[in-house]
Amino acid sequence: MIVKAEKSIFRYAQPWSSKRYARQKRLLRPILLLIAVVCSQALQAQVGEHRNVLSLGVNAGCVLSNVGFDPSVPQKMHAGFTGGFSVRYTSEKYFSTICSIAAEVNYASLGWKQDILTPADQPVVNANGNAEAYERTINYVQIPVFAHLAWGQETKGWSFFFKAGPQIGLYLSESTQRNYTAPNLATDGTGRANTIVKQEDMPVETKFDYGIAAGLGTEWSHPRLGHFQLEVRYYYGLGNIYGSSKSDFFGKSNFGNIVVKASYLFDIIKK
Repeated sequence: MIVKAEKSIFRYAQPWSSKRYARQKRLLRPILLLIAVVCSQALQAQVGEHRNVLSLGVNAGCVLSNVGFDPSVPQKMHAGFTGGFSVRYTSEKYFSTICSIAAEVNYASLGWKQDILTPADQPVVNANGNAEAYERTINYVQIPVFAHLAWGQETKGWSFFFKAGPQIGLYLSESTQRNYTAPNLATDGTGRANTIVKQEDMPVETKFDYGIAAGLGTEWSHPRLGHFQLEVRYYYGLGNIYGSSKSDFFGKSNFGNIVVKASYLFDIIKK
């Protein structure tokens, strides 16, 4: 049973080139260092003013996403919903910086929306007389963990914050919307300028996504009403939704997300 479980896990592993591994290592190093610093402060606050505040809450917003294909596929941003639960532990105020660890468990509707045009940048009309349209929606459970640094009013009033950290995504389901059965690839100027269509019929191969996220936001706090946040966040995927070995069609197929969301938190422990 243990051998089978290990096989099922590593079935989704991606073959990394040394160059790609080095790039991912450079991206992750500063994020992990930031989290390590904040975690050490949370475990043993030796400098600054100690805090022990645990907050729980909910969040919801809009996520705009695309997929970085190589070979490239022209796209517009895919709009979807994201929302879930939030937790934050504040450990210390170091000079004017309020140091916290924050995490979320979210449902997120990601994907891509193709921008299908002729060489003259006109819509591609299919045999059915409609302009071709293709959209893939992929649903995930996303779990980000952030180092959360804030400046401003701590308990009553406005503050602004920066957060950054790793994020993982667990595949749930996917669906496709298209208004044609076969793409128009005519070479007389009426067909597609970009003829990469293999992704249109390929289901997601890698069910585990991972990457780094960072965001900026503002927060309004009140001792009795809680904490209200508004933020903008960007996520860069380090994994691919399709295989990326030399024998695979795509060399890269990673997510890029822009998230705009609102959150509400209330303190359950405050000392």
